[in-house]
Amino acid sequence: MKSIVVATKNRGKLKEFQEMLRDVPLKLLSLLDYPAIEVEENGKTFEENALIKAKKVVELTGRAALSDDSGLEVEALGGRPGVYTARYAGPAASDRENIEKLLKELDGVPQEERKARFVCCLCFALPDGRIFIEHGYLEGYITFEPKGSMGFGYDPVFFVPELKKTLAEAGLEEKNSVSHRARAMEKMKKHLLQFAKSIHGSGGAVLEDSGN
Repeated sequence: MKSIVVATKNRGKLKEFQEMLRDVPLKLLSLLDYPAIEVEENGKTFEENALIKAKKVVELTGRAALSDDSGLEVEALGGRPGVYTARYAGPAASDRENIEKLLKELDGVPQEERKARFVCCLCFALPDGRIFIEHGYLEGYITFEPKGSMGFGYDPVFFVPELKKTLAEAGLEEKNSVSHRARAMEKMKKHLLQFAKSIHGSGGAVLEDSGN
């Protein structure tokens, strides 16, 4: 079976990838398997960051890489936190600290003005230079307080109208039925399946592999 490297050290995100790609015949490695690799995400857009991560992982591992850059855009905050979603409260901020900052900035903002969306850009890069990019979006609202214990990142304060609950109140399967990452992955699957079925090698460096 061919292997690809998912360009993340986030175990929650990796678990989501594994669930979404359970029907794709690829072995998923991650940067947890390559702990020495560090990638500076200095792009100005989600797409730039996804490209930076995928291309760097291909360069350093010789394998195909699947990366994502995803984040939260809040209408009342002019699109923030955007590309700074994971480090909104600081470079080493915890999920709790990021959520606390977000809720503080939205203090006094009524429900109808707390519209937000999760954005995901997926990039699949191959050692032969081919690159595939897909996007996914999930619309919702920021709640006034965290609800739910599942998920990660901003899931406890992101209310999804179609689910009538926050992402942290939804199980993994339910979340993956609507999430921005899942919607981008549905588009990306055709490229992954084509790679999995290609005749070159079984997982190394011939055409090889690879993110609230």
